Amino acid sequence: MLATVASAVVQGVIGHPVDVEVHVSPGLPGFNIVGLPDVCCRESRDRVRAALLSSGFPWPMKRVTVNLAPTGLRKEGASLDLAIAVGLLVAQDVIPKEAIRKYAFIAELGLDGSLRRVPGTLSMADSVECPCAVVSPKAFAEASLIEEKEILSAGSLQETVSCLTGRSEFSSPLATPSEDESLIEEDLCDVRGQSLARKALEIAAAGGHHLLMIGPPGAGKTMLARRLAGLLPSLDADTARVVTRIYSAGDFRIPPGGLIRNPPFRSPHHSTTMPALVGGGSRTLRPGEISAAHGGVLFLDELGEFSPTVLDALRQPLEEGVIRVSRAAGSVTFPAEFVFVGSMNPCPCGQADGPGGCRCSESARMRYARRLSGPLLDRFDMRLFLQRPSVDELFRGKVGESTSKVRERVLRARECAARRGVKSNSSLGAKRIEHEAPLDEEASKMVESAVASGRLSARGLQRVRCVALTICDLEKKPLPLRAADVALALQLRQNPVSLNRSIAAMAASNSSSG
Repeated sequence: MLATVASAVVQGVIGHPVDVEVHVSPGLPGFNIVGLPDVCCRESRDRVRAALLSSGFPWPMKRVTVNLAPTGLRKEGASLDLAIAVGLLVAQDVIPKEAIRKYAFIAELGLDGSLRRVPGTLSMADSVECPCAVVSPKAFAEASLIEEKEILSAGSLQETVSCLTGRSEFSSPLATPSEDESLIEEDLCDVRGQSLARKALEIAAAGGHHLLMIGPPGAGKTMLARRLAGLLPSLDADTARVVTRIYSAGDFRIPPGGLIRNPPFRSPHHSTTMPALVGGGSRTLRPGEISAAHGGVLFLDELGEFSPTVLDALRQPLEEGVIRVSRAAGSVTFPAEFVFVGSMNPCPCGQADGPGGCRCSESARMRYARRLSGPLLDRFDMRLFLQRPSVDELFRGKVGESTSKVRERVLRARECAARRGVKSNSSLGAKRIEHEAPLDEEASKMVESAVASGRLSARGLQRVRCVALTICDLEKKPLPLRAADVALALQLRQNPVSLNRSIAAMAASNSSSG
């Protein structure tokens, strides 16, 4: 007997519908799965057998063939377990064939017959053509974000069969109210001193600009970076769904309410590998940290300790807002639009400007300074040096503005960008910049001089104008851009070559003076 059950698999963050065809025929007992299953999918034979027997259902002592259509699509994961089990029961007349026509089944089976959540449930439930999808209770909240389908839940295989045979009804658990997962737990007013860095942080949040901070340990680089996400506006509806889809496919933590509304903040360790950062993998194409930071902040602390090849892999997604991963198993495109914040010490020992002087050799300082390639540095809209705050600033300094107050200005600046048709000023292309950010005569001469001296590249010129436009939006200044705004944007963007030289020179001078 033949039974066909609807289900789905996920590749990257995209769900693909799959028809699970189960054929039970006379012959030597055996169980074969065809249709490009991976190892995990092939092992469903043992999980399904144990789940059926544990739940009190028969296991066919016949020849069983399971075909996963379309056969040319690689099937990964355990999302087909429940569909295979239901197909076997339909083929044995335990469940009527008509009872499953409007349902798709997406869940992993435990050996005791329990239904478990699988990564990517949201994308898979959205991809199936059936009007109803049956998922595990732990996946119900995220799957319920799909308004076009009826999402149902069952705790076990036995409960699923009971519902399909009419003895009971599928449950629809009440979604847990999404708590206000406010990221404003770490307030900007905790930062003492660092007025220029605070201004750069505000500009980065308002315009979506990338920021690099260089300074000794204790200067406040990490403290500042961790407060950036609290300045960003809440995710709009479309971005929130995309981010939730990424978190579902990547098996990252999803809030109880299902939908991620606040901008994510990701801070991977410097030992992170390239697949973990950009996504992919040898078998399963999963989103990486840069996709998990979509719509929020990617913070790389101790930037100089990351592998140069890993850092250079960020160049294309920083420019295009997506990352294309190609492997032998297939190719996927992950969203990767985020605010990039990096921090690093001026030298390996971190004491280049400290009172004790630098302990690094000249070759070590130069090698450390070359960790960041010129093209990657050119993608930072703002680069600034931070010194440790003074004693007066730490103990008697004036308390700065709170996150909530600064965020009000950021939201106003984002509204200005929205009137231009973009989410933030950093998204403006070269042609739009010419129209949206005209320069007055003095400002024009200033940037011409910077380009002629080699201080600015063509990309750098565009980014400086974007930053200057954001400054005008924050201060509610009329256009054209004035020299003062362009001068501040230039001050916040040091030339990549001089930046490397400055790091090494600072370390060398302090070492010799020590």
